[in-house]
Amino acid sequence: MAGSGEENVSKIEIIKRQSRHLRGTIQESLLDGQPKFADEDVQVLKFHGVYQQDDRDLRVKLKKEGKDRHYSMMIRARIPGGVLNPEQYLTFDRLADTYTDYKNMRITTRQTLQLHGILKGDLKTTIKTLNESLVTTLGACGDSGRNTICCAEPGDEPFREEMRHDLLALADRLSAKTNAYHEIWVDGEPVQLAEGESEEPLYGEVYLPRKFKVAIVPEGDNCLDVYDNDLGLVAHIKDGHIEGYTVLVGGGMGRMALDQETYPRLASPLCYVAREEAIGTILDTCVAIVTMERDFGDRANRRFARMKYLIDRRGLAWFLSEVEHRLGRKLDPPRQLEWQNGSDHLGWHRERDGISYFGLFVPYGRIADTESMQLKSALREIVSAFKPTIRFTSQQNVILGGIPDALRAAVEERLQAAGVPLPDELSKLRQHTMACVSLPTCGLALAESERAMPDLIPQLEELVQQLGLADEELTIRMTGCANGCARPYNANIAFIGRAAGKYDVFLGGSALGTALNERYREAVPFDQLKDTVRPVLEAFVQERAAGEDFGTYWRRSAVRTNG
Repeated sequence: MAGSGEENVSKIEIIKRQSRHLRGTIQESLLDGQPKFADEDVQVLKFHGVYQQDDRDLRVKLKKEGKDRHYSMMIRARIPGGVLNPEQYLTFDRLADTYTDYKNMRITTRQTLQLHGILKGDLKTTIKTLNESLVTTLGACGDSGRNTICCAEPGDEPFREEMRHDLLALADRLSAKTNAYHEIWVDGEPVQLAEGESEEPLYGEVYLPRKFKVAIVPEGDNCLDVYDNDLGLVAHIKDGHIEGYTVLVGGGMGRMALDQETYPRLASPLCYVAREEAIGTILDTCVAIVTMERDFGDRANRRFARMKYLIDRRGLAWFLSEVEHRLGRKLDPPRQLEWQNGSDHLGWHRERDGISYFGLFVPYGRIADTESMQLKSALREIVSAFKPTIRFTSQQNVILGGIPDALRAAVEERLQAAGVPLPDELSKLRQHTMACVSLPTCGLALAESERAMPDLIPQLEELVQQLGLADEELTIRMTGCANGCARPYNANIAFIGRAAGKYDVFLGGSALGTALNERYREAVPFDQLKDTVRPVLEAFVQERAAGEDFGTYWRRSAVRTNG
């Protein structure tokens, strides 16, 4: 296995190797009375779903007072497919109130929840409480298979249950197996391995070179941007059942603003695999692909460690041949894919006879109570009273499933009483917005994102209304840096933080998630963003072909080359 010797590797590789399968000195540090972890443990903690952060809004003030930073932890859960039962959701709600500085929760673009602002002394209690609710944080971050995501739409079609079954089987195969998690956070009992048994049969001592993202969708519905993942499975449906999957490899959003050798990439079709009753073939294919990244990914320079760089460096043909060699058989060519939808599943829809689901827009994924909107309280009341299944979407929204049709009005009344707008009361543009967390908790943020969007979106809503584009499906995404956590690089319009108050403007991605955008302007001040995109949208109105969407127009437009 690559990375297991003393060859030239990054510092993080050495930390992983010496961590004793993710133990580090975390257990000892939890007892030392200090507000933060040592640097080496900070890296190991990520595998446990924990990021050490500090409130950047307080840095200057605390420094003037001669004080250290205000350190706290962010916990991210691993929730395959984003599905929680009511009791699990209410556990998160209580933990947010009890242990977080911010008293809120945040839905991520990988269909899970984050709790920000947890003090080190409350970390073990928080994670143990989640574990008692059958929710883990192991593998939500770090260099392993991240939270496996899946189209969140519920329904009574057989393929949805099959897709859920395959999702859980794949998440289990790709999850870390170390007992360190239970030793540290749950019961403290060390693992007893049989002779010759490995604690991590898939990942070994050093896990993967970088994070590894997996997504599953039915063909036609790209509500989660399947091409943005290291590994994507597109289910082909026949007579209501899954007959097989087209496998996509090598997607990834991350780049460095000043390093032109880094770039976002959409996944490439690799092969087609028929679904068998035990789905053994598709699982084995996915594991073989993961081992390719494990064995050949760059462990010397983390900037180029994602699988997309491996594929571009060695070639897709080589990659396929090596996967086939590991499987011991040839794979069928990928099927042609067609897409009709890239939007989220908002509003009321039939789930099965007499039962509906409701997709609720959550502004930038933040489940919080504010002066104008008590969203967190409203969801708590609805979940407590009506016991819906909770499904988080990869567009940072929430689906309330299993609601009897007779209770639809009661759900709406609870939301409206709390000042929560229903989806059909929101502009189409607002429904297609996403933003990363950024400041004050993200250590990588260069500019505001989540906190800036509420000021920007009304300006853009006014602009599209003036131009007659209010009914146009325009995806708008903002991030505080170039890493791409809100998947900005296939949005129609993206604002990517370059410095404090300044953004690179990217244009021309696909609302279906099938094409990347490109940089149009650099380092634009926040108060000039609206005026920067105005002439482009004006040209779109004047020059578009009949029925042409903005992304398609931009990619063929003269404005693109001459603007």
